[in-house]
Amino acid sequence: MHALDTPRLREALALANQSIGLSDPNPRVGCVIGREDGTVLARGFTQAAGQAHAEAAALQAARDAGADLRGATVWVTLEPCAHFGRTPPCSQALIAAGVGRVVIGIGDPHPRVAGRGAQDLRDAGIRVDWADDALAQACRELNIGFHHRMETGRPWVRMKIAASLDGRTALPDGTSQWITGEAARTDGHAWRRRAGAVLSGIGTVLEDDPRLDVRLVPTARQPLRVVVDSHLMTPVHARVLPPPGAVLIATAAEEPVREQALRAAGAEIVHLGAAHGKVDLPALVAELARRDINELHVEAGHKLNASMLREGLVDELLVYLAPTLLGDGREMAALGTLSALADARRWTFTDLTRIGDDVRLMARAPALRPT
Repeated sequence: MHALDTPRLREALALANQSIGLSDPNPRVGCVIGREDGTVLARGFTQAAGQAHAEAAALQAARDAGADLRGATVWVTLEPCAHFGRTPPCSQALIAAGVGRVVIGIGDPHPRVAGRGAQDLRDAGIRVDWADDALAQACRELNIGFHHRMETGRPWVRMKIAASLDGRTALPDGTSQWITGEAARTDGHAWRRRAGAVLSGIGTVLEDDPRLDVRLVPTARQPLRVVVDSHLMTPVHARVLPPPGAVLIATAAEEPVREQALRAAGAEIVHLGAAHGKVDLPALVAELARRDINELHVEAGHKLNASMLREGLVDELLVYLAPTLLGDGREMAALGTLSALADARRWTFTDLTRIGDDVRLMARAPALRPT
């Protein structure tokens, strides 16, 4: 690799972060075009779905500046696409521009790309180099949901929990606002912004009447709001229903009158019944993958949290702990009683960060720990 490759890829990665809350369901990609003498000719990052990918945005910026791209080097965080989708293939656009070398952060796992973008470039006589393992991992982490959906067929499911030091998420009567401080709540909205969908349960809707949108940080788009409501009890005046953003209610009930009223209030209803009159949670997660949801952000109560965990649907825990003790109250997840410590599922901590007066812990299931 050239001495400039690492700093330029890091710059491209910083650009890609600007696609958070903008590009979904497309991956977040950054691109820098320049020369190996240190000259930067153009930069770009992926825009909203249907608009320019990072490479196309950078190429347009270069054209607007009158730059000669012949023989230039392109640093891009994800393998250029090689197929026609909402936009033309970026591999062909780079070939047409006459660039001489492309340095790629990580391969694109989409089955219509998966090495074809890099091969197109090589076939055109363009040198292709790849990032080192550490940078490749950073590029993957930025698009963990996209990679996970392409590889497994389901979104990356992140469960957010705010709790006291003794693991209580609410008082016995359900009062939970607010256990953590303002800084933690703002940070939580930043994680909401990353998600294609935010999921909660009817218990939370009835008790807290949340909006489930992104308000505390700037965003160009709102995630889909999903309510798990087995018996279709969501009130038509619930704050989760009005814009901004779309609402999906997953139910197991056949209640035509209530369904009609909720549709009139702006909700889409999907029937996904399972045993015992409950919503089939694996089927719901699969349905969200079908809708191109890369990251699913769960903010639910102790019962739905437990159901998601028991089904093995949670890939990552995002836990905010407040420096307080609540005593009796609701737990993080109503998992019941284990017969032996050996039966406990172990998670791997991946981050510990102070957020205001609180602490943010992140953990992943063992099979999903970072490489």
